[in-house]
Formats: sequence, structure tokens, C-alpha cells
Amino acid sequence: MVAPFFVNNKLVAQKLRFQDKTFVILGEGRKELGLWGKHLWTTGKKIVITEGELDCLSVAQVQSCKWPTVSLPNGAPSARKVLEREMEWLDTNFEEIILFFDNDEPGQKAATDCAQLFSPGKAKIARMSQYKDANEALMAGQGADIINAIWKATPYRPDGIINAEDTWELVKTPYHHDALYPWQGVNDITSGARLGEIVTLCAGSGIGKSQICREISYHWMNEGKKIGYIALEESVKRTAYGFMSLAASRPLHLEENIVEEELNVYWTNTCGSGNLFLYDHWGSLDGSSLGNKIRYLARGCGVQWFVLDHVSILVSGIGDGDERRMIDNLMTNLRSLVEELNVGMLLVSHLKRPEGRTHEEGGRTTLGQLRGSAAIGQLSDIVIGVERDQQDDSAKDVSTVRVLKNRFSGDTGVACDLRYSHETGRMTEEVSVFERGEEV
Repeated sequence: MVAPFFVNNKLVAQKLRFQDKTFVILGEGRKELGLWGKHLWTTGKKIVITEGELDCLSVAQVQSCKWPTVSLPNGAPSARKVLEREMEWLDTNFEEIILFFDNDEPGQKAATDCAQLFSPGKAKIARMSQYKDANEALMAGQGADIINAIWKATPYRPDGIINAEDTWELVKTPYHHDALYPWQGVNDITSGARLGEIVTLCAGSGIGKSQICREISYHWMNEGKKIGYIALEESVKRTAYGFMSLAASRPLHLEENIVEEELNVYWTNTCGSGNLFLYDHWGSLDGSSLGNKIRYLARGCGVQWFVLDHVSILVSGIGDGDERRMIDNLMTNLRSLVEELNVGMLLVSHLKRPEGRTHEEGGRTTLGQLRGSAAIGQLSDIVIGVERDQQDDSAKDVSTVRVLKNRFSGDTGVACDLRYSHETGRMTEEVSVFERGEEV
């Protein structure tokens, strides 16, 4: 194939394309070639720009040369540089610029890059889902696909910019919970849990944060939901025994003589269910790779609910530095990850020691006590505090659950009390805020 290039109706270069798809360019004008086919057109409503000459001819053939069609001289790599030189001609003479580049990563990247050269809304990107380029579609006898791609070309918008007219499919389904917590009082205030949210659970040391996380996860597992459980303060064996104990309704890790057959029954109902994925981090904790592990679990294993227990130890595994800054970065990354994967995340955070009554003595939790960085509170959708007086013999097994932040509905306040049973190893709800008649 020979593709001649003209400037002011004068032949300045020729592009010779061979059967093995290699090519050479002859002529004095070969160093700064413009758009191939430009000399055939003056003005029009729209112009289609393809990557190569064969694609250009294919588009021209299926639409009987109704619209101006040109191509890049050297494919996607030089696309932006060529269009920068042709900007004045394109912008002055045409209302729409249709970028019909190859449907591969280099082609689509070049199309996005070139679309930014033009005023907003002027450049549109045409795509075909089945074929790599226009010539391939034509050779397959699917010229109609080429026409459809041109007419359905969408105006370029930077990532994140959405025309509200395009949101109907998004909003026509009302908000709903994707999972419920095991305690009615928490559901009353939070309206349940939703994918795409970060819920942070905070409490003092030894209050029972891990037990609460296991109770929630076990409840969701029994509903058929897949859980990614990342417990950084305990071994995989201890986590497994924690879930098995919930199934047995007794703390199995305190028993020395339990028979293997009985253990297998509880294991089958929890770890052996296929709905629980654990992270063996000992000796290899690397916070920077956590995102890849979560992506793998979400995309490869179908996990939609994650528990990360807890923030401080993860930050300590990232390296030395300013804890506040590292938590800021971690929370920003987790927020993006939850949105990207549309998963729910239950995050555990320690609290700063308050002045006066400590959390271990039943001191009230507040957002301002979240450790290290305000980003934890700011980037969480819901924050739940847990309080318990470990020194009061009459109340040391009762934890108060308090919703400190609720971006979904705005409701906050005491949700319920949870009583821990040493015999069953379970936490059961005693009373919800609405049964108490308290204001939230």
C-alpha cells in the first residue's frame, strides 16, 4: 500500500506499507507529516480521525465518504504531537472531533490524551467492543459496527466528572442495607451496613473490639456472605478458634481435652464453609501490599466484606515515620479501595488515653479520641465507640455501644448494651436505645 501525503496540493511524502505491516516513509516532508487525507477536506460538522490509513479507508467506505475522515501518520505514539500541529485546522473547520483509535491500551490512552487538547465537549471517543479497529470490523463484514461506534461516540470528560443526566440507572434503586448487624440497637441507628462504606470500631485496650468484630463477621458468614478477616494482633490459629468458639457457643481455646471429631464440626461450620478468608501476616507484615491482597480477595474470591484489626499495628508495619501522616495516607488509600471495589470494611482503631476517667474504667468515647489522625474519623462513614468498666464487678461484662458518627442518616448516640458470657463466649444484646427511651 502506498499512502501519499500532500501539503497545498503538493506531494511531500509517501508512506509505503508492506505485507508484514512494516513501513517506510519517503520524501522531504516525512519528518513532520500531518494528517493523511487532510487535503481532501475543507470543513464539515464532524471529522473522524483513525490511527492508520486502512482504518481511514474503511470508515470512508462504510459511510460513503459523507464525513471527512483522516488518519494519523505514525499511529498512536505520535498522536498528540500530530494533533497539536493540526489544532488550528481542526478547531476552526469542524464542530466535532471523533477520535476512532484502536481498541487497545495504547490506542485508548492516546485517544484520552488527545481529547484533552480540545475545548470541553468537542472531542468524542469512538469505541468498538468486539473489534480492534475499523478495518478488522469491515473485513468481518460488520460495517454497521463502525457506523454505530461513530454515532455513539461519547464526549471526553476527565475521570470523575459525571453529567447528572447520566445518573438515572444509579439512582432509580433506593438506598438499602446490604447487611444487618447482629444487634437490633445498632441497626436502629445505623440502618445496617452498606457496601462502599468504612465503619470504624474504636475502644480502649481490652474492651472487646476483636470479639465484636468476630460476632459481626460470624453473623454475616451465616447469611452466606464472604468475609476477608485481617487480624494483625493474633495468629491464624487463634482467629480460627475464635470463630469456632462462636459456633460452639463456648470458648474452645480454653479447653485442653476437646476431641478432634467435635472440633471438626465447629471448623466445618466456620473456617470450612468457604466464606472466611484469613491473612497469615506473621513475619511478613507489609502495609504497602495490603491493597493488592484486598483486591485479590474481592476480585478473585468474591469477598465483599473486610475486617481490618487494627490500624495502629498496620501503620507500624509500614515503617518508621510520622504516625499521623502515615495514618492519613492509609485512610486515604483504604477509602479509595473501598470505593473502587465496592466492598464494605470494618476497621478497628485504638483511642488516645483521655484525661480523667479512662476507657478501661468506662470513660465515654468521643471522635476526638481517635488515635493519631483526624483522617480516621473524617474518612469513615460510621464510627462506633465501645465503653466498659473492667474494674466494676457488677458491670465488667457489659459493654455500651455508642454510635459517634453516622454519615448515612445523621443519627448518633447509645445503640445498645452487650453482655459477655464467660460460659458461652458470646456477646448478647441487652437493651436498645429506643427501648430505653433515651434521645439520640
